[in-house]
Amino acid sequence: MSVMSAAEFFLWLGLSLVFWRRKLNRTYKVTSAFLVSHVFSVPVFTGLMGAYTWTHQWIYLKIYFYLYWGVYIASAIVLFFVCTEVFGSALAALPGIKKLGTLAFRWVAFASIIITLTSISYAHASPIAIKDVALGLMRSVSVLELCLLAFLCVSLNALKLSVRDAAFGISFGLGLFASNDFVVASIISRNPMPNSPVQFAYEGVILAVLGGWVTFFALPEPVRKPVLLPASSFIFRWNEIATALGHGETQIALQTADSSLLSDVQQVADRIFAHKMGADESES
Repeated sequence: MSVMSAAEFFLWLGLSLVFWRRKLNRTYKVTSAFLVSHVFSVPVFTGLMGAYTWTHQWIYLKIYFYLYWGVYIASAIVLFFVCTEVFGSALAALPGIKKLGTLAFRWVAFASIIITLTSISYAHASPIAIKDVALGLMRSVSVLELCLLAFLCVSLNALKLSVRDAAFGISFGLGLFASNDFVVASIISRNPMPNSPVQFAYEGVILAVLGGWVTFFALPEPVRKPVLLPASSFIFRWNEIATALGHGETQIALQTADSSLLSDVQQVADRIFAHKMGADESES
């Protein structure tokens, strides 16, 4: 586990350096902060695993418990903003749908927090409630990550995105992380010891995803194609509707026409009408 933790640290560090070298931190600022936070957190947990051999077990478990689940909750919050950032980057060509989708993301986050806090039993207050809150929040964010990945997979052609696009690469990696959490999170919560077999499997998936991310972002990214939509396109209409949402009503200024112009028009109309009546009488 110490070797795997050291490998994870260097992979997070290498991924952060590649991210900054490719200047992706300018577009994905929250994602960059997410990477840097892991660069600093991995050595801390590695040091705690080394401290397990010479500290009292109950002191170690207490420190490890609060620190682990505290970082877990912080990661869930940051991951939500990462998903929002990736979604906004993928829909940069459709600002109306981007704005509406971002609003939906916020409501989903609010609903997830309410559901998580109300589903926890507070009959017996204990530190275990922290673990339940952390798992509930991460479960909600994991569902959001998988939904984001499914949305991008379905919309790649419509959005003119390539599988080599950074937004899809980030979303794909987050989807693998979410699947890994869904498979082993409940088992890890029952046995949080750092040397359990489930921890080795969990760490192995993390290393595989990080290695894939380093390779993905080290390769050149193709230039995005412009999104050209006909005026009759369903996506174009929804983008126009979403763009108009939240704006005030358009004010139209009505100006009184000139009276002389109205009188001239009225005279011309009277002459035409009189000429028409005279023609009808002559025919009769």
